[in-house]
Amino acid sequence: MGQKVNPKVIRLGVIDTWSSRWFQGKGYADTLLEDYHLRKDLMERLKNAGIAEVEIERSINSLKITAYVSKPGMVIGRGGTGLEELKTYIQQNLIKKTGTKNQFKLDIQVEPIKDANLNAYLVAKNISEQLNRRLPAKRIMTGAVERVMGSGAKGVRIVLSGRIGGAEIGRREKLQQGTVPLSTIRANITYASHPSLTKKGFIGVKVWINQPEEK
Repeated sequence: MGQKVNPKVIRLGVIDTWSSRWFQGKGYADTLLEDYHLRKDLMERLKNAGIAEVEIERSINSLKITAYVSKPGMVIGRGGTGLEELKTYIQQNLIKKTGTKNQFKLDIQVEPIKDANLNAYLVAKNISEQLNRRLPAKRIMTGAVERVMGSGAKGVRIVLSGRIGGAEIGRREKLQQGTVPLSTIRANITYASHPSLTKKGFIGVKVWINQPEEK
């Protein structure tokens, strides 16, 4: 089971929580579409700041967005000007893309990521970018595993699949170090996939990281 299900899904309500937290009987589809556009726009706009995750929490006439980034200074800006620009951008985009004109209180919080080498999304993104630069896949995977394990992780697994290195026939490369127990619910496993678009086609990049215990 652990091989086929996103590790976060089977841990929801146990050691993990939902990325969107709200309840709405009517207009569920519209709110879900709003969340989708919000995440997509923020991940694109803040990619240079090393954004890894966006959490959305809704209550009556209020919308709280928490962005987890590795470079919070780039988002906040000098004197908080960056946050104000981001608020205006979000409000305008929501009205433009979803047609919603409801007045709501928008609260944006920026949370720093302590160690980018322990974040599965940032590791997968880094591997994807290096593959785009045509660096050797084996060297990329080995370097990524060493950095993750050096940051204190209990284990890491990296899987590449596709026409690796421009090969005529697609193949699957896997590298693992330490333990990554996907079916052990109490194990804090983070997972991310970030495909790399090369000239020869897509190469799938998947990363599992067994997080160290918090002290």
